[in-house]
Amino acid sequence: MSSRLVDCSILILAGGRGQRMGGRDKGLVEWQGLPLVEHMHRVIRPLTDDLILSCNRNAGQYAPYADRLVSDAEPDFPGPLAGIRAGLAVAQHRWLIVLPCDAPRIDAALLHQLAKCARQTPDQPIMVRQGSFWEPLFSVIPTALRSKVEKAWQAGERSPRGVLLPLKAQALHLEETDKRLANMNDERSLTDSSQ
Repeated sequence: MSSRLVDCSILILAGGRGQRMGGRDKGLVEWQGLPLVEHMHRVIRPLTDDLILSCNRNAGQYAPYADRLVSDAEPDFPGPLAGIRAGLAVAQHRWLIVLPCDAPRIDAALLHQLAKCARQTPDQPIMVRQGSFWEPLFSVIPTALRSKVEKAWQAGERSPRGVLLPLKAQALHLEETDKRLANMNDERSLTDSSQ
């Protein structure tokens, strides 16, 4: 069992519309016989005592996978930044690790890498970067920045990357071929054995 991450809350984002899944709730879609969120939960649960899950439907099905559930303050699925706002509002620790619900290949080593980077630059967000691509849904946000995230939201920003980069986000560089970040975000990816 991996050791617990010190002073880290973890947020699983499962509040999307599921458009590429035909409207199905992505976190509850099965992959290799289990809901995607269960794959995530098995890795994350031992690492934190503050596991938050952002969902906008099926709360009863998600409840066993988190210490608490949050949902978007606005209707109509306004995007992942809304879930991040909700997670930051309730996070109990110094850092909030943000993860999407559809990355069942994550491992504890990746989360420990994110937490280590956070400790090295404690006042700045950390975002995974693969080659030239930022991956804002694999990130760490100091909870002290919640008011700045909120200010950006109120100013009309809806992109997590658009919020984190101006806050001087630092990169955790990973190989472009790192399969731990593979998203099972459409029907094809669920059946593609190379994922």
